[in-house]
Amino acid sequence: MKIKVCGMKYPENITAVARLQPDYMGFILWEKSPRYFRGSRAALPESLEKVGVFVDASLEEIIEKTEALSLDLVQLHGSESPEFCSRLLEALKIVERQRHKVDAKIKIIKAIGVGKAFPFEDLRGYEDVVDYFLFDTKGPLPGGNGYSFNWELLNSYTLKTPFFLSGGIGLKDTEKLKAFLKSPLASQCHAIDVNSAFESEPGEKKSKELDTFIKQLKL
Repeated sequence: MKIKVCGMKYPENITAVARLQPDYMGFILWEKSPRYFRGSRAALPESLEKVGVFVDASLEEIIEKTEALSLDLVQLHGSESPEFCSRLLEALKIVERQRHKVDAKIKIIKAIGVGKAFPFEDLRGYEDVVDYFLFDTKGPLPGGNGYSFNWELLNSYTLKTPFFLSGGIGLKDTEKLKAFLKSPLASQCHAIDVNSAFESEPGEKKSKELDTFIKQLKL
């Protein structure tokens, strides 16, 4: 199971978490977030797949930061429509060609806030224009609300697009998560996304707790 650590902010902390070898590292590029990343491309570990998180940003801003930070994935955490995702997909193809790398597709993650119920069929319009969904808990903030939604709702998820599971996942959830990953609910689960439950403050991750979590999850 792949693991994404999101909301990275500080260079020394980024280096410490990178040593734990998660599969993805997320950088929030929305200025209103307390986890807003102001760093440069040089601060990003080259060994990890780098995810830029945007909230209703313009196409131009996403492309500019994808190029500047050499992003591997773009995560859309706002109200972006399938039509917008389609235009972004085409724009990213130009960036891919400029990189001159084989198999260097820049992938798109569309984050979806899940409440007490969710009509997953309504997401069908995104299937041809995004690579992954990210299911997070619906709350007052676009992300980082710190609590989980009812994973049993995924019983009604029948689409083909794999997803990241997010929403307040912490060290206390390890056993529950292991059970989930062995169940049919996780058949399309591509990765686990963690953020606020491992923080001492917004953007500062507790690397020792993360190390324990990653080791336990990969047993």
